[in-house]
Amino acid sequence: MTTFIQEVLQDLAKQNITLADSIIVLPSKRAGVFLKHQLAQSLKQPIFSPTILSIEEFVEELSQLQAISNTELLFEFYDTYLQVQTNKTPESFDAFCKWAQILLQDFNEIDRYLIPQNNIFEYLSAIKELTHWSLDPNKTDFVKNYLVFWKKLKTYYNALITQLKSKQKGYQGLIYREAVNSVTTYCLEQASKRHIFLGFNALNKAEEQIIQELLKNPLNKIYWDIDQVFFNNKKHDASLFIRKHYQTWPYFKNNPINWIANNYKNPKEISVIGVPKNVGQAKCIGNLLHTLHQTDPSLNSTAVVLGEESLLLPVLNSIPKNIKALNITMGLPLKAIPLATLFEQLFDIHKKGSAPFYFKDVISLISHQFISPLLNSTNPKGLNNLIHVIESNNLIYLSLDRIIALAPEHENLLKLLFGSWNNDAAQALKQCQLLILKIKAQLDGHKAANLLALEHLFKFNSLFNELQQLNTNFKHLQTIYSLYSVYTELLTSETLDFKGEPLEGLQIMGMLESRVLDFETVIISSVNEGILPSGKTNNSFIPFDVKLENQLPTYKEKDAVYTYHFYRLIQRAKRVFILYNTEVDALKGGEKSRFITQLMWEHIHPVKTSIALPEIPITKGQQPAVIAKNQDVLEAIKAYAAKGFSPSALTSYIRNPIDFYFQKVLKIKEYNDVEETVAANTLGTVVHNCLEDFYAPLVGQQLTPEHLANMQGNIEARVTHHFKDLYKEGDISSGINLIIFEISKRYIANFLNLELTDLKAGNTIEIVAIELEAFATVSIPELGFPVKLTGKVDRIDKRNGVTRIIDYKSGQVKPTHVRISDWAHITTDYNKYSKPFQILMYAYLMNAKTPFTEPVEAGIISFKNLRSGFLPFGKTIPGTRKTDNQITSETLAAYEKELKNLILEICNLEIPFTEKPI
Repeated sequence: MTTFIQEVLQDLAKQNITLADSIIVLPSKRAGVFLKHQLAQSLKQPIFSPTILSIEEFVEELSQLQAISNTELLFEFYDTYLQVQTNKTPESFDAFCKWAQILLQDFNEIDRYLIPQNNIFEYLSAIKELTHWSLDPNKTDFVKNYLVFWKKLKTYYNALITQLKSKQKGYQGLIYREAVNSVTTYCLEQASKRHIFLGFNALNKAEEQIIQELLKNPLNKIYWDIDQVFFNNKKHDASLFIRKHYQTWPYFKNNPINWIANNYKNPKEISVIGVPKNVGQAKCIGNLLHTLHQTDPSLNSTAVVLGEESLLLPVLNSIPKNIKALNITMGLPLKAIPLATLFEQLFDIHKKGSAPFYFKDVISLISHQFISPLLNSTNPKGLNNLIHVIESNNLIYLSLDRIIALAPEHENLLKLLFGSWNNDAAQALKQCQLLILKIKAQLDGHKAANLLALEHLFKFNSLFNELQQLNTNFKHLQTIYSLYSVYTELLTSETLDFKGEPLEGLQIMGMLESRVLDFETVIISSVNEGILPSGKTNNSFIPFDVKLENQLPTYKEKDAVYTYHFYRLIQRAKRVFILYNTEVDALKGGEKSRFITQLMWEHIHPVKTSIALPEIPITKGQQPAVIAKNQDVLEAIKAYAAKGFSPSALTSYIRNPIDFYFQKVLKIKEYNDVEETVAANTLGTVVHNCLEDFYAPLVGQQLTPEHLANMQGNIEARVTHHFKDLYKEGDISSGINLIIFEISKRYIANFLNLELTDLKAGNTIEIVAIELEAFATVSIPELGFPVKLTGKVDRIDKRNGVTRIIDYKSGQVKPTHVRISDWAHITTDYNKYSKPFQILMYAYLMNAKTPFTEPVEAGIISFKNLRSGFLPFGKTIPGTRKTDNQITSETLAAYEKELKNLILEICNLEIPFTEKPI
């Protein structure tokens, strides 16, 4: 394949043109690197290198103005805005930024296309006045201010231009306008110099005038890169601009166009691949590169062109490891660097104002990968200990002093993170820079392992230094919000550049970086409508019809620019892979680009289409986890059996044996997060503990109305005490926690009222035991080792001479929930029989301690169903709808049989722990 640059160099050689004294102007700096390389390869003897400039560099040299960054331009513009503003209360900098950036883009376009400034600004003002209530005699202040804004556009523009010129600075459009004013003088001064323009397509008015003025000198030349397939098709957007130049430039009345090539019709392999999601495209690119690398290990003539530059990181992570040489033309946006998330979190915390800080924000910040090593520097578990204290004490909101008290050895670091910025931009910048220095000191301890992190840190330090310098010079950043708006603008525009050999190996670039360059194999990603081309976007104050009237570019021209770049990429290529996203992502994706449809309808090349999907293994459905038992597992079960099987442990096995394995065998505890709202188990524990406080002193006594009256007077005090004990420093003074606090008081009050009603009805209640811990040893000869049972009974009393074993439940329990019809199901059906299993376990333990000689019932009192009162266990009598509520020896014998079978199953090496669907 002969590239465009090689074709130009061959043509210049045929004309015996000496390049040493020439100035070659290209659309981009990137193209200049390739030009130098191919020039060196084409020479037979050494020469002095010609001057190679990008069009921006060339125009800047013509104008004698220094280009400034968009951020500095914004500060300069606000400076002029304050000078010419007549309102007593000018807009703040952050409010100004919201519209100023759009206006600066319009200023830039007006200057680049050499539009007479006075005419267009007056025209815009007249249009707005005509459109918006100009005839209304009673204009509101809003309308008046709106119209004043449009009338002042010319004033803003002129003041900005004057200020920038006085400092010999300029934005791109101003530089172009000044270059046009200087080009005639330049042509006279450089009449003996040869200027060669290569690879241009869409030119603004300023560029057109500059190049046409230079082409008046016969020494100077311009080379276009267009194929005759596009040029001869008057409806093809790829040649829209070059056809226009050819028809309108006086130069072409006497000179041929250099040149119209004939490469597009050469045989090509074009594959269009639809891939779900952006990450899918990145993985597909990795697979394509793996295949290409097998036939061409160098990949020197292969390019990956990213239609959407956010794909850079996923693509880099998908490149096969055996590809060693690659060059990345695009920079990595700073916002994609992990360090960006640290400062994002810092700004988020301090934009909300001063302390107290929300615990999730605190934990997220101190757990950041750049902060956690600082907290662990003196103690390897420093971070974990700090988080544990926050979680165990339910610290939902923390003041700076409270945070420091949790880790006093890191006071300086915590002040840097959480110390108030006082809504002051200068203070915020200082804090961020000091934090960077602290992180750097930590990373310097292991410099070799942290080179990349240090590079990231250096780039962010430069960014904050630039912000500080701008703020020192202009003093426009007053608040954190104004600082944050400029910071995010810089974060989007600033990049971390990659280092590499620019001419060796695989090339990864954006669409604009591909200008003038040619590759045999091209992979283009994100060829979707709304991306390539971008479609109807209008980020401008200038109406569409005004743009047409003044020949300013609209979305039509912008789409044509990308049409040219797309077709030029595949013009000389031999293999082309075009990827598009088949899935709708937010407001884009899903629809393949019109470029793909156009390729297929041209019928010039066969286009192979396919949909790439990840390989998904065919399974018969998710299989339940099965964990076989071995001797070590059995030893752990023995140890647990020696301590005692509790009702909750056995019911957890019934519910799901895998849970029993993790919790009781492996002893893996569930993660305890901060309770932002009071958990159900905390509510239940508070109610249990309060009732224990009330009833424990009455063990062995008959319950009286006076006892209950005393209890009712102490409800709030005891509930408050136990909430503080269990919920630690969690807030129960407002919101849903306050509601739960009141619910717990209501539960206890309603229960005491139920007891009082029962007594007034003539019933007697004797308190036998409260929170009684019971133990028993069950004899299972098949096991060969002792098995202990243990449990805590909430309450035992005698009501009218009948002993009741009572379990409190804060949740909803109905009478049917404590009945059984078939003993075989009590250890297999958790949902139906977990509650009968538990209360029978308590009865079994009590009988083992002292065999029952009097009537005994066992049951539940549900605080969500207090109207039903005591809900006794019942065994359905076969053939009837009646139940037997008495705990008899036959009941306990039947239960013991099922209990032993359950324990035998747990201890059986041949029966694995098998997951149950829940």
